[in-house]
Amino acid sequence: MFARSAGASRMERRLGGVTTPSALELVVLLDDDGAPTGVAPKSEVHHAATPLHLAFSCWLVDHVGRTLLTRRAGVKRTWPGAWTNSFCGHPGPDEAISDAVHRRARFELGADISDPFPELPDFRYRAVMDDGTMENEVCPVYVARLRTQPEPNPAEVADLRWVPFADLAAAVEADPSSYSPWMREQLDALLRADWTPPTT
Repeated sequence: MFARSAGASRMERRLGGVTTPSALELVVLLDDDGAPTGVAPKSEVHHAATPLHLAFSCWLVDHVGRTLLTRRAGVKRTWPGAWTNSFCGHPGPDEAISDAVHRRARFELGADISDPFPELPDFRYRAVMDDGTMENEVCPVYVARLRTQPEPNPAEVADLRWVPFADLAAAVEADPSSYSPWMREQLDALLRADWTPPTT
């Protein structure tokens, strides 16, 4: 399940035409069909009319059926303080999504991970905060394992905890507002697919 894909994913193959010389952190903008249309600074993308853009989520799991949840730092632009899946991020222009997953694991968690496997390659969601700030992303969902112990970046992660995946749905149902909306939607999709963390 964690073997490296033999080739680039469909989305990775579609990113080749978007280039920029900017040193800013940029995100890839998409049309409604998921095709790249340009780039924008990450710092300017999330607002009340957030354009559709490319992201990813990663769920880290262990050999006994647990997943690593992280609590978003209070300074985060969207859903500060919410518990969520292990980490998320945005691939840069001309960056393979799998490479971006490794990069973000190091930045947020200070950890190396196994090669990520796309469990929900077509996941897409839209969510709006109480203040009107919107998330609007094509966000393939990956699964991986830790290779080193995490040393979280406090600007990104306020806390972390391992949770049995089998217990997560009940925890979210009991207190849904404590969890990010994308994590809740991803969890629902994983459960509908009868997915459970691999133990081998």
